[in-house]
Amino acid sequence: MSAQTYQGGCQCGAVRYEVTTDLDRTFSCNCSRCGRLGTILSFTPKTNFSLLSGADSLTLYQFNTKIIQHQFCKVCGVESFASGQFKRGGGVEMVAVNARCLDGVEPDQLAPTKIDGRSF
Repeated sequence: MSAQTYQGGCQCGAVRYEVTTDLDRTFSCNCSRCGRLGTILSFTPKTNFSLLSGADSLTLYQFNTKIIQHQFCKVCGVESFASGQFKRGGGVEMVAVNARCLDGVEPDQLAPTKIDGRSF
């Protein structure tokens, strides 16, 4: 599979977006946040991401080094994406989409690479 365009969003539908990303390259992180949320992350340059609706429904959470903007829906509480200059992105502004929040994607068919986020 190569990069494809998907739509996704939060549980209640207030936040919707379109993203082009490669789901053959997904990651699961064991940091204090991702480990608890159970996210399967797919990283893509921010230019491949477009928020379609729900900007007014988003709220921000930051922790640790505060480089990552964890965006979640203030209606249903789901964090379907985050943005920032991730170490994996080489200094480019990136978006990390939770593949579990993409329409039509079966998370059990993904093979995420494990990231040791606890060590960062």
